[in-house]
Amino acid sequence: MKKIGFLSFGHWSPHPQSGTRSASEVLHQSIDLSVAAEEIGVDGAYFRVHHYARQLGSPFPLLAAIGAKTSTIEIGTGVIDMRYENPLYMAEDSAAADLISEGRLQLGVSRGSPEQVIDGWRYFGYDAPEGMTMADVARANTETYLKVIDGARFAEPNPRPMFPNPYAGPLGIEPQSPGLRRRIWWGAGSNATAVWAAQQGMNLMSSTLKDHESEEPFHVQQRKQIEAFRAAWKEAGHDFQPRVSVSRSIFALVNDEDRRYFGADRSSSDQIGQLDNGAAIFGRSYAAEPDQLIAELAEDEAIQAADTLLLTIPSQLGVDYNVRALGNILTMVAPGLGWR
Repeated sequence: MKKIGFLSFGHWSPHPQSGTRSASEVLHQSIDLSVAAEEIGVDGAYFRVHHYARQLGSPFPLLAAIGAKTSTIEIGTGVIDMRYENPLYMAEDSAAADLISEGRLQLGVSRGSPEQVIDGWRYFGYDAPEGMTMADVARANTETYLKVIDGARFAEPNPRPMFPNPYAGPLGIEPQSPGLRRRIWWGAGSNATAVWAAQQGMNLMSSTLKDHESEEPFHVQQRKQIEAFRAAWKEAGHDFQPRVSVSRSIFALVNDEDRRYFGADRSSSDQIGQLDNGAAIFGRSYAAEPDQLIAELAEDEAIQAADTLLLTIPSQLGVDYNVRALGNILTMVAPGLGWR
């Protein structure tokens, strides 16, 4: 058995052929898609977060709205860039969204990926102190956030407050949402950051790209990253079992519409490229008839090692197409792999 969710980039474009022509449309369709996905048995609704782009940017209003309209589906991000976040404000927002959804938030955070602008965090009022990089800042912000949502009390109370304080001594951020601390995921781009995530007690979220750390295929490198994470988790001695997700572009070619969109997919093999910190490997996508998909996915070592699979979806194709595409994976592919 495997949890299967979708991961939406939340693109919108005024192009006449786009199914999401405005920010309003992509937000409302994201809610509608989550409701429909829950109805067909999808386990999770996850959303990318990017700034300065025609994509979903501020996740918590959307997550709260989805939480209010659904009852079972997990709701998450993949990922929030912690270079841009005030960890205390984020603690308030995430706790509120988690309480609205009654404990279904699965929040992916990370250092983030290359953005649309240069040093975009500076416009948000953030910068790295002397001797630190923004990657250091992202990890420090994450550590602060984890402590705060875990109930840390650190603020000196006013001796004459407007309202009586609920307890003596330092105060912490409110509201608190029990259990949220165990539902935070780190988006790891390397083996080393996967180990760091395990040491911090965060679940592992691994995407379709990572640092190119050997000459092995992407799925083998990613499987080894998962193994390094689990070994570090065991060594750290945490008192709960972690989760591991991987994301993939997977489409079952069932009719002419599917073949028109994905039948000539040119990303059917791994790609090597460059990111800010050096060489990166981008994992292949999958698009084939259901029986062929089953055979190909059975050979993907990282998918087999993970307990959660996030299917990246083309949000601009609209709700109806994406619900059908997700349903095809659930009914025609997942049973053949023992995931359902």
